[in-house]
Amino acid sequence: MTETTCPSPSEIRAFRAENPKMRERDIAAQLGISEAALVAAEVGLTAVRIDGSANRFLERAAELGEVMTLTRNESAVHEKIGPFEKVTTGKHASIVLGEQIDLRIFPGTWAHGFAVTKTDGETIRRSLQFFDKTGNAVHKVHLRPASDLSAYEAIVADFRLEDQSQEFVAAPAGKSAETGPVDVAALRESWSNMTDTHQFFGMLKKLKIARQDAVRSVGEDFAYQVRQDAADAIMRTAAERKTDIMCFVGNNGTVQIHTGPVEKIQQMGPWLNVLDPTFHLHLRTDHIHECWIVRKPTKDGHITSLEAYDAAGEMIIQFFGKRKEGNAESEEWRAIVDSLPRQESAAA
Repeated sequence: MTETTCPSPSEIRAFRAENPKMRERDIAAQLGISEAALVAAEVGLTAVRIDGSANRFLERAAELGEVMTLTRNESAVHEKIGPFEKVTTGKHASIVLGEQIDLRIFPGTWAHGFAVTKTDGETIRRSLQFFDKTGNAVHKVHLRPASDLSAYEAIVADFRLEDQSQEFVAAPAGKSAETGPVDVAALRESWSNMTDTHQFFGMLKKLKIARQDAVRSVGEDFAYQVRQDAADAIMRTAAERKTDIMCFVGNNGTVQIHTGPVEKIQQMGPWLNVLDPTFHLHLRTDHIHECWIVRKPTKDGHITSLEAYDAAGEMIIQFFGKRKEGNAESEEWRAIVDSLPRQESAAA
């Protein structure tokens, strides 16, 4: 194996065997391959290639009963335990609005799927894993003791592809949306005219502005910077005050949301962990470069969020107060947000 050639499936498996405790994402990074290529190397052994269509899976997902869903990006892992409920599929966006599993899915991004079976001593772990065309994971569904095994087996059988090769060829990443200099006046006018938080993405797209550039430019009445430890502080304060929050973690194919309390919070090295009964979060706090408080006007009053960005300007995680559509934001949440220390400027 050289630096300019991809390892073969047998070389990938050999490296995994030599590093049994290394995380899969770290193995892929070490080998210079996608995570999907790592899984594909096990096809015929511990993995089966299946149809990666998001909507086809969502139409069957409720059959599995209780599962653990996992959505992650480079810096945060979001896990929820529960059943798939209230599923609505669409060409461009699909949603799951269960009490526990709450997802926003972009079907056009999902491209590859695998059913994976791993044995750990006497424990058998089964999962359905989905990836985009470049091989990055967009969503994973792990079976639990209460899951319906027969439903899982039926889905795998029905979704199984004729192609069961161990090779994975990643497609090139698409071009990022074009962005340009920020027209602050146009941004502030569009921002102030919002009536729903869901209009925010469309506004950025129309104005061709990157999200972080927008919050940096719009002005302190709509967005201001707080300290880098704000994500840690906001969760610990919410736990202390028993305030329900919303926690969003997403990638280009899926956004996963927790709504409710956070209680058991532990720091382990660079990882900040929430270890609650139906919600686990693992956040690389050392990856957080900037945190911003963002206020968006709506017909129900302004809605406030905390957004954490990495050094490349990608959003890692986002927090809101728990709120039902049509209701004003809770004063408890606003008090927590207002308690966060602002980031001191470099010139101060």
